[in-house]
Amino acid sequence: MTVPEAEHLLVREVYPELVAELVALLVAEGEVTLALSAHDMRLVAPCGCGDDFCQSFKTAPHPDGRPYGPGHRCVPLLPSRGMLVLDAVDGRIVYVEVLDRPPLHDARLRPP
Repeated sequence: MTVPEAEHLLVREVYPELVAELVALLVAEGEVTLALSAHDMRLVAPCGCGDDFCQSFKTAPHPDGRPYGPGHRCVPLLPSRGMLVLDAVDGRIVYVEVLDRPPLHDARLRPP
């Protein structure tokens, strides 16, 4: 059974610092449409690869075993540490690759 996308948490609620960084990097690259879409990304599923250096996640359902198809492009960014690479389809971020970076911390678990 597939969970409706609106029921997934907003990435900005879980990882606000990461979203702020993505937005700043996208704006710096002239990717204003993707920067705007970063605010509405949903945390659909973790990567699932099991590598300890990977904190990547899906922001939209992925076509099982198939490429994203027409309208897909890869957007590498230049963060100050590690790697951030986005997969976008038709101006919407569908996957965030987060590699070799300090652990992401869930903002919802921080004391008020």
